[in-house]
Amino acid sequence: MKLLRYGAPGQERPALLTQDGTLRDLSAVVGDIAGRALTASGLRELRTLDPQNLPMVAGTVRIGPPVGQVGKIICVGLNYADHAAESGMSVPEWPVIFMKATTAIVGPYDNIMIPRGSEKTDWEVELGVVIGDVSRDVTREDAPNNIAGYLIVHDVSERAFQLEHGGQWVKGKSCDSFAPIGPWLVTGDEVSHPQDLSLWLTVNGHRYQHGSTKTMIFDVAYLVSYISRYMTLMPGDIISTGTPPGVGMGQKPQVFLKPGDVVELGIEGLGRQRQKVVASP
Repeated sequence: MKLLRYGAPGQERPALLTQDGTLRDLSAVVGDIAGRALTASGLRELRTLDPQNLPMVAGTVRIGPPVGQVGKIICVGLNYADHAAESGMSVPEWPVIFMKATTAIVGPYDNIMIPRGSEKTDWEVELGVVIGDVSRDVTREDAPNNIAGYLIVHDVSERAFQLEHGGQWVKGKSCDSFAPIGPWLVTGDEVSHPQDLSLWLTVNGHRYQHGSTKTMIFDVAYLVSYISRYMTLMPGDIISTGTPPGVGMGQKPQVFLKPGDVVELGIEGLGRQRQKVVASP
């Protein structure tokens, strides 16, 4: 299934994208694409629905973040060896884990806002893993059973805030609009090979990133298991699994986003995003 949310920011309604490309409203079935709806039992119930019996969403609507009420975003740094190299950092022995504030979440076609004082706002296309069932110290073998599905995460990053302002990376990752997600949550049963997905990103039509999840250092199942040792993962939590090479910081000379730029990105089978870059009001 492809699950999504549509409507004005803060007023999104749950929906289903059918195979013929139409949107069907799920409001009479679930309150949101969140909580129990993301568990294994909740998704089984949604799969029993006949989309033809659901109201069609007509006209042009805003597509919002496909998951509501996200409790936390856990990010994995330097999870592609070639990206670590372009960042001038060593390949990690253990996953590098940091957090991204949920207030950064926006829809896949919403604007990216350059924060006040920013000098180095950068791009990163990443595979996002959405937790379905409560995960606490799960094994690598059981981890896939605790995944609701997958989506695109644009891990927008302000490199000066991240690397030059002291402290943890979270400051460079959490500005408003720095986490476009979606357009859909594709349930795990439709993503048979999460470790063999191509992903790409362009700025103003120039392709900077093109890679594959097959080159991850730590795979999806390992990450879910590893992170669940240190914190309980709840339905709707998102793990952003790292980016391939080609970020602005790694260019020679370096290239960063500026108002007026247009960023497009996508992952095989998970759709694509498009954002215009604007100055923060």
